[in-house]
Amino acid sequence: MTRAKNYFAWQSRLVLREVGQRVVEVGCGIGNLTGLLLDRELVVALDPEAACVEQLRERYGPRRNLHTLVCDTARPEFRELAKFRPDSCVCVNVLEHIEDDGGALRAMASILSPGGVVVLLVPAFEALYGPIDRNLGHYRRYRRSGMARLAQQTGLQVRKAHYVNSIGMAGWWVNAHVGKRQAQSDAQIAVFDRLVAPLLERAEAVMPPPFGQSLLAVLKK
Repeated sequence: MTRAKNYFAWQSRLVLREVGQRVVEVGCGIGNLTGLLLDRELVVALDPEAACVEQLRERYGPRRNLHTLVCDTARPEFRELAKFRPDSCVCVNVLEHIEDDGGALRAMASILSPGGVVVLLVPAFEALYGPIDRNLGHYRRYRRSGMARLAQQTGLQVRKAHYVNSIGMAGWWVNAHVGKRQAQSDAQIAVFDRLVAPLLERAEAVMPPPFGQSLLAVLKK
């Protein structure tokens, strides 16, 4: 996500402060977040796309604390990851792509050690859903109340849930319902990333907003 490096760094900092030392990354892609987790004791990075996993392996090479596999939460072998005794599952901009999100959360909870956490970053507010979401393969967007219900249904407790990127919410709504854009604008992303994201991160660290483009949730087993 090089074209939005400031926003990616902001998202990463939010997530990294919530995860422990033995991490399962669900939906690792080509490993942008994985590289920031490699100071941990253990990282298990998985993705259903074999090409992504292969690129990640080439990118980071053999490491004693990194295990990679082609897998998703619905496969039987996912449950076998409990042998690694993970204290955290991290799932960044992935859960919205999974049709059975409840089943995915139950699978993540099943491999965690007691007291472990599932750390999620997901798109927020169904009212923002538009052509870009559909073309990205999003099944839904989330609110805190819906995330709380989903956590309860899957045997997890909400430890933290707050919205992120209040200004981006307005831009996404305009793109979805006024411009009816089919894809994200590189120009919009560049301006937001360079001029807005660094300032907004500092502001929202002082006062988390009551709404936002994304939702950060930490669910405890």
